[in-house]
Amino acid sequence: MKKVILLIFGVILMTSCNSLKVTTDYDTAVNFTNYKTFAFFKPGIDKADISDLDKKRILRVIEAELTAKGLTKSENPDMLVSIFTKSRERVDVNQNNFGWGWGWGWNPWMWNNGMNNVNVSQYTEGTLFIDFIDKNKKELIWQGVGTGALKIQNREKKEERIKEFVKEIISNYPPETKK
Repeated sequence: MKKVILLIFGVILMTSCNSLKVTTDYDTAVNFTNYKTFAFFKPGIDKADISDLDKKRILRVIEAELTAKGLTKSENPDMLVSIFTKSRERVDVNQNNFGWGWGWGWNPWMWNNGMNNVNVSQYTEGTLFIDFIDKNKKELIWQGVGTGALKIQNREKKEERIKEFVKEIISNYPPETKK
């Protein structure tokens, strides 16, 4: 029983760090079917506080995802794509008190049974903003935001995590409009 509880806790802890939270916002007055072409907005992308290699990785995945949705990269686009990033260090402390006793209340064996576990995990939490801007109006029309843990040991895992972030965010474009 004890091993089952520890296994369940371990799975919950690992999935909570690996989860990706995505939100989107958009201008409800915009008809997204009018946007057929896109280009990257270099001045905005240059401001992103990540390495040039990571910028290239992100832009490649964005381009692939938008192309898969039927948009075309163009020198004269309808829509501009920009990115922005943020990161912060997170520390999670979890304490588990497994004890035996007679229900709620005082338990004489609770403090000496060797079942008190404190787990501390530290990781970087990253946020990726993907902005779609109407080229003619110079207005933001859609924004997707993904936030999740960035536990990355090597280049392959980094590329996999970036692809996961971008795919999850872009999967919400174009927004479903109510008719």
